[in-house]
Amino acid sequence: MIKLSTPLFEIRGIGPKFFERLKKFGLITVKDLLWHFPFRYEDFSQISKIADLKINQTATVSGVISDIKVHRTWKRRMFIIEVLVSDDTGSIKAIWFNQRFLLSIFKKGIIVNLAGKVVESPKGGLTLSHPVYELGASDGERETRHTGRLVPIYPETKRLTSKALRFLIKPLLDDLEKLDDPIPLEIIKQQNFPEINQAVNQIHFPEKLVQARVAKKRFAFEDLFLLQLANLRQRLKLARQKAHSIEMNIDYVRNLLSKLPFELTQTQKESLWEILKDMEKSRPMNRLLQGDVGSGKTIVAAIAALMVSEKSKQAAFMAPTEVLARQHYSTFRKFFPGFDKGVTLLTSSEARIFYGDELESEVKKQDLIKKISSAEIKIIIGTHALIQKNIKFKDLALVVIDEQHRFGVKQRAELTDQSPDILPHFLSMSATPIPRTLTLTIFGDLDLSIISELPKGRKEIITKIVAPDNRDKAYAFIRGQVKKGRQVFVICPRIEKEELEEGKILSDREIYRLEIKNVKEEYEKLSQKVFPDLRVGLLHGKMKGKEKAETMEKFKNGETDILISTSVIEVGVDVANATIMMIEGSERFGLAQLYQFRGRVGRGEHQSFCFLFTESSAKTTYKRLHSLLEAKNGFELAEKDLAIRGPGEFLGESQTGTPDLAMKAIQNPELVKSSREAAVNLLKTDPKLKNYPLLLLKIQEFEKQIHLE
Repeated sequence: MIKLSTPLFEIRGIGPKFFERLKKFGLITVKDLLWHFPFRYEDFSQISKIADLKINQTATVSGVISDIKVHRTWKRRMFIIEVLVSDDTGSIKAIWFNQRFLLSIFKKGIIVNLAGKVVESPKGGLTLSHPVYELGASDGERETRHTGRLVPIYPETKRLTSKALRFLIKPLLDDLEKLDDPIPLEIIKQQNFPEINQAVNQIHFPEKLVQARVAKKRFAFEDLFLLQLANLRQRLKLARQKAHSIEMNIDYVRNLLSKLPFELTQTQKESLWEILKDMEKSRPMNRLLQGDVGSGKTIVAAIAALMVSEKSKQAAFMAPTEVLARQHYSTFRKFFPGFDKGVTLLTSSEARIFYGDELESEVKKQDLIKKISSAEIKIIIGTHALIQKNIKFKDLALVVIDEQHRFGVKQRAELTDQSPDILPHFLSMSATPIPRTLTLTIFGDLDLSIISELPKGRKEIITKIVAPDNRDKAYAFIRGQVKKGRQVFVICPRIEKEELEEGKILSDREIYRLEIKNVKEEYEKLSQKVFPDLRVGLLHGKMKGKEKAETMEKFKNGETDILISTSVIEVGVDVANATIMMIEGSERFGLAQLYQFRGRVGRGEHQSFCFLFTESSAKTTYKRLHSLLEAKNGFELAEKDLAIRGPGEFLGESQTGTPDLAMKAIQNPELVKSSREAAVNLLKTDPKLKNYPLLLLKIQEFEKQIHLE
């Protein structure tokens, strides 16, 4: 019997080369392959008589091969295989291009099933063009996989087709060990789901489409159920933990707010109140602060950190990039210049301390680490450098993590678990506006605060979709704005995970290299051909930290007119004079991401513009990009983006860790509701899941996979 854990290279018929193809698709074990579910099904279940076939019909025929021919077209040097198949009503020709191996498979007199689209031959008559074939399928001795049934169609590439996957999966299902169902039997019955063995078979090779739908729903429910259980268990776990109780000092907060050069918006005030009230409790806060780019999340988090320092405790800010870490550090220096309890910036490339009244100095990292461990410094801002083994906090009471979905659970745990007896309060921030239902499911263990408005006085950013024939006009406009003293951000297009060429799936490293290549090519084009008279800068992930900092500083100081960056670089420094955001290949980005890019401009008094360059002429592209022009705020746009692309593409499975099936199921409110109810009821009766050891094991595996706090 075959086990789910069996490596695919041990399966008979899978050689080293074929295993490498599977591996590139993330298919390494039998479980990986069997959980690579079809995304649709072709109905080849009805065997049609050849005489009844019509043009453009998709059909399955069964007959005897009566003739085989091979032609070669000299102009295109292409081999054409032509097979004549006959049943008791007539004959039809089937053709394949450049598949000479078929000559060793097809023989006169054998029975064959063919399934495909019926087209009209240039010479007259009907033809099956490039049909799926299966030998001996109509003799009753062989079960069909590719024809004469509902045929599963899988996510595939040119080098790993659905037919190859069906060829592998069918025998695996026949020899698979009996699986234990992680979902409790009473829940299976309550939801009218098939048990796991039946579901695995029916999702791949259903007899009826309804079986496939129910099986897919069952697996989606399982993932959502595990997600809900993981969230609820985390909430219960945190409720039992102890944290520093930070009593709110209203007068101190009012004094801080009175010194700001602006008034907080209503939702900023509400979010701040929720955070400060949470920190008064003796159990750890676990809160997500959401808001558009430029909505003022950092100020809210900074005031919370200052409240912690006022009680002689420490607060740590962790950002995914050095650029964003410096932005937070600059925010403290700019808006709280009198803070004298020590704000430090610690990244892989620099270490500096600000003590208020413009007292700032660079320090040796070892000296800084000592000051952190002795609690001489109260607010520590940095990147992954904060979770180095030699960095210890004395009284860490608050952890703020920017773009929290960019960090894995282990990285965050290292920062929050330094004291096992008393945990810090945890505040995560995200500039990706996420619809509330999606947030409550994915980040269901986190309390939610939303800043839904931008600061007063902001001018609306004029947004234009730029087609190829208007590119020169846009360039001319940009040059005119620069001549007036304005500055420009340029974002280069994202590389897709799958490249169509040769069906190749790119690794993260290959994507990274291609994006660097793209941004360098864009830099050469703009600096040498389009704007040779302007000062053009370049920013990408391969540059050293110091080099990035210098590049951003030059741009901030007005020494660079145009800054070109990859999409992965967070252009996080507020540059009030930057009034144009130019996005190449805008159709490659999600709406929410485009919204974030656009939010990088419009910070100052001058009118700002966002140009969405696209090479696509598709109506769907223009309709989608036009949503950006119509949406009133980021959350409204996020709803549209979610509806268009689905949750998996919207958030990125690689960032949330949530399985694709669960991500798609989040759009089914009834399934989300039923999975949550089932999880709540189960934990009420058995909080530690003592009676469900298999389910507990499954949840623990699931918790390793997803990025939850």
